[in-house]
Amino acid sequence: MDRTNAGEARLSPDEIAAWKGMLRTHRDLVASLDSQLEREHSLPLSSYEVLMVLADAEGGRARMGELADQLLLSRSGLTRLIDRLVRQGWVERTPCEDDARGLYAAITPSGRAKLETARPAHLDGVRAAFLSRLSDSDLRALARTWKRLAQPGEA
Repeated sequence: MDRTNAGEARLSPDEIAAWKGMLRTHRDLVASLDSQLEREHSLPLSSYEVLMVLADAEGGRARMGELADQLLLSRSGLTRLIDRLVRQGWVERTPCEDDARGLYAAITPSGRAKLETARPAHLDGVRAAFLSRLSDSDLRALARTWKRLAQPGEA
């Protein structure tokens, strides 16, 4: 179904419902998961995501720019977040060997421990607030949809 009518003045009711539903669901899930992590582990969701990405990265580290892109944060927003994680001892900055101006953010052993402590609660929250509300068929369809949407230029 082609919905690429550039210049159309309005979205259809189904298009509006789909778009607003995605935005509302994202907002509500992020707020719920953030609140749970803060309450149970004194760890904001954004900090959890940084620790998770770094833990999964080769060598436990990533260049700051790549990390910002992966987390959908501005460079300045990531810098402030990394500053907080460094103060907490969960992340450290290390220089890039091949670029004197570049920096890596690297997860520390303390950061790995914090992540591993918080991970079960976070995954339980994801399952309770989102995954458990979908059938296996829904999950497969949604996974296909997100994959398709992540591929620019393909319908």
